[in-house]
Amino acid sequence: MFEFFTDQGRQAVVASQDEAVALGHDFIGTEHLLLGLLAAEAGTAADVLHEQNVDLERARQETVRVLEAAGTVASGGQPARDALSSLGIDVAEIQRQADTSFGAGAFQFPRPAYTAQARTALTNTLSEARALGHETFGTEHILLGLLTVPEGHAVEILAAFQVDPATLRETILTRITPEQP
Repeated sequence: MFEFFTDQGRQAVVASQDEAVALGHDFIGTEHLLLGLLAAEAGTAADVLHEQNVDLERARQETVRVLEAAGTVASGGQPARDALSSLGIDVAEIQRQADTSFGAGAFQFPRPAYTAQARTALTNTLSEARALGHETFGTEHILLGLLTVPEGHAVEILAAFQVDPATLRETILTRITPEQP
């Protein structure tokens, strides 16, 4: 499915992974996908979000607040590191060797997994693009996909900015749907 994303769409998904790692989360949720759309800076989604006064730094703060309120702590993948350590596997040493052989940052552990809500949002990205007759998925489709998952934290973060999902959806659709003569 990744091959159908535009360059900006791919950048946003990669940025969401980076945001999760930077916040010490060993998962990628809808909140991280939202942060990735903002971090990528280019694309329709970032433009529309900025117009709604949604900015990356405050969205990061809201992400931390929302997750802490939900009882989710940033573990930085420590439980997985501890489990491997108990088997005699030194993740730090593997990382040092990978950095030496392949360049700094080439090995990240653990690679965060997508939550069920994030997977649903990405699947719905495909549905949203296809419903519009689009063959590729851009940041606007990712944002539309996020809005289809009301139980995801992204919608809760948008609410902190007083952004209504239905209004945001209409704004995106107006932006990407060509006017009929």
